[in-house]
Amino acid sequence: MKIVYCINGTFNSGGMERVLANKANFLAEHGYEIYIVTSDQMNRMPFYPLDDRIQQIDLNINYQKNNNQSFINKLKLYPAKQKKHRQALEALLDRIKPDITISMYGNEVSFLWKIKDRSRKFLEIHFSRYKRLLYQRKGLFRLADLWLTYVDYQLVKRYEKFIVLTAEDCADWGSLPNIVVIPNAVTALNTVPSLLNSKSVSAIGRYDFQKGFDLLIYAWEKVASTFPDWVLTIYGDGELKTAYEAQIEALNLKGKIKLMPATKEISKVYQNTSILALSSRYEGLPMVLLEGMSVGLPIVAFACKCGPRDLIEHGKNGFLVKPGDIDQLAENIRLLINNEALRTAMGNEALHKVKNYQPDYIMNKWIKLFESKAND
Repeated sequence: MKIVYCINGTFNSGGMERVLANKANFLAEHGYEIYIVTSDQMNRMPFYPLDDRIQQIDLNINYQKNNNQSFINKLKLYPAKQKKHRQALEALLDRIKPDITISMYGNEVSFLWKIKDRSRKFLEIHFSRYKRLLYQRKGLFRLADLWLTYVDYQLVKRYEKFIVLTAEDCADWGSLPNIVVIPNAVTALNTVPSLLNSKSVSAIGRYDFQKGFDLLIYAWEKVASTFPDWVLTIYGDGELKTAYEAQIEALNLKGKIKLMPATKEISKVYQNTSILALSSRYEGLPMVLLEGMSVGLPIVAFACKCGPRDLIEHGKNGFLVKPGDIDQLAENIRLLINNEALRTAMGNEALHKVKNYQPDYIMNKWIKLFESKAND
């Protein structure tokens, strides 16, 4: 069976890119012919390793070139990019003749369902239904976010199957006849559980508005005043790095918070961590939580939409905090720092709970979905 995945790019270190690499590698190993088609790869290497049998094709659309334009210029330039993208993708699908083409909610989402190449068209989403409204943008951008939230709802109905990550998000989309819930599988890190005895709290993600590291830094000011020998390390890259450095400097937290680049040696990070923090304003199903659980880490996370509520049982394998509540975030981190027995109990529960997200189990759901459509 031939399967095409469409995504903007695979060069980022994000969870969606990690999930795609995991799925594509698994399917390639099990005899599927896999293509990854990008619009904005622009000769950059994939961040996560891909099986040599996977064919990677970049259409060289370069939507990113428009990112720094004004709102009006974006409106002017986007239609030409979309036309070029559709023509290139249509020609490619006609040549490949896949059985199933999947959009990972990249820029092709608006037109992929219209392409008449005979492949079944699936759409998978890695964020929540109301993500755009959580940007908290103002003016024309706010109006655009409201409009695009409406457009999203109309688009997802056009696809034969619409795959979401959590039961929480499924409920938000309502009773769509094409909706299916398939969570992310945990990455096989091939490592032993953390001993939970290092004076280290870790957070992982892009340095952007979504991940809320500005909130975590404020929370850490409260933690550091009680536990000055503990260190918060944030691993990632992004446009807000300079702002975070200035925030850390202003709060006199240099040496107590470390900003480290994204790493491919993530298993070593988890092994040397005692608590995992997630301060996101919104998510889909955070891979970092699944990975942390697989190494037996207790978690303190904002109960944002969506994902943390599906993965964390409050008081069992971690703590769920009201989104944006910096004081409670700090208080729960302090509680775990101060109680090694609680850290151990929660870490053991995390190891137990993550068994429901093992690759073989989750990928079997995808394979059943693919096979059922191929045999229709």
